[in-house]
Amino acid sequence: MKKLFTSESVTEGHPDKVCDQISDAILDECLKQDKNSRVACECVTTTGLVMVVGEISTKAYAPIENIARETIREIGYDDPKLGFDYQNVAVLTSLIEQSPDIAQGVDDSMDYKSTNDKYDKIGAGDQGMVFGYADDETEEYLPLSVVYAQKLVQRLTYVRKEKILDYLRPDGKSQVTVEYEDGVLKRVDSIVISTQHSEDVSLEQIKKDVIEKVIKEVIDPKYIDDDTKYYINPTGKFVVGGPKGDSGLTGRKIIVDSYGGYSKSGGGAFSGKDATKVDRSAAYMARYAAKNMVAAGLCKKCEIGVAYAIGVARPLSIYVDSFGTGKYEDEKLSEIVKEVFDFRPQAIIDKLDLQRPIFKKTAAYGHFGRNDQDFTWEKLDQVDKLKNK
Repeated sequence: MKKLFTSESVTEGHPDKVCDQISDAILDECLKQDKNSRVACECVTTTGLVMVVGEISTKAYAPIENIARETIREIGYDDPKLGFDYQNVAVLTSLIEQSPDIAQGVDDSMDYKSTNDKYDKIGAGDQGMVFGYADDETEEYLPLSVVYAQKLVQRLTYVRKEKILDYLRPDGKSQVTVEYEDGVLKRVDSIVISTQHSEDVSLEQIKKDVIEKVIKEVIDPKYIDDDTKYYINPTGKFVVGGPKGDSGLTGRKIIVDSYGGYSKSGGGAFSGKDATKVDRSAAYMARYAAKNMVAAGLCKKCEIGVAYAIGVARPLSIYVDSFGTGKYEDEKLSEIVKEVFDFRPQAIIDKLDLQRPIFKKTAAYGHFGRNDQDFTWEKLDQVDKLKNK
């Protein structure tokens, strides 16, 4: 039986990703000065405007306007002709401190009152559920469609910034459809790339260059055949882009940020949140656990779901779904995860070292599957322990 599956990604110049990066840049500046900063910072952008809103409790001084402008400049919005640029954008802020009602449960969880265990001290910053996923389809422990969608937009940004294709502009998207036959990966069925560009370049030139300089540099030829379809700027024109062409909002690309739709996604976004917010930290921990489980050979696919109550340190539930690929039944795999991985917020923060200013670079091109030493949730340092289970 044949099955097609599709994942998408966006460049750092996409308006939603502009907002994610500004939010995480503000978080990083707070953590740089005060590792105990509590940040829930969101951003909205449109033509000529950035608005930063949310709750921040910190000893740090974060120059919000300067951070927003510098982030926009780094992305590549540096020309007024784009309709949105770092020098002329208006930056508005509306920030308050974290609610004391929330803070009292985060700072002193209900678990700690009875156990006096240091890892029970910090309660979850909100209720919610998170998911982590890994499989053995690629060396990144992610589905091929997800990996290629992310790498294509990374490459698109690279050829823009290196002026290999100097007519490209910051906004862009990718979409990759792969074909499975009886559950086995066979081929890439189609590739969609939409990229913002200058007025003075033809669609034919864009198609030729994107196929040669972007797609062929990313996609392994073994997955391409005569029936693979390419859709390059299928509307025919993409001059107006970024916040000039569409509004942006922090947290609106949660599928792009996680598993491309292949696995479930949790109820909250990542960017702009410090690690007491389990939307982010526990999602990282779930990915860490799932990846190590697959690497240890306990299953070929692993989805881990975790649920929390606000102000409570210990998860309400942890489950494993191996989709029938497990060495043991899922119930036993769940017990192994609970034994090896501690999902209490303070334990996650300590294990993954999440009070560092490392988050801005997570805010584009996916939070998972990347080879970066600061992405501690991608480490395979629990494999030996798991192999002995």
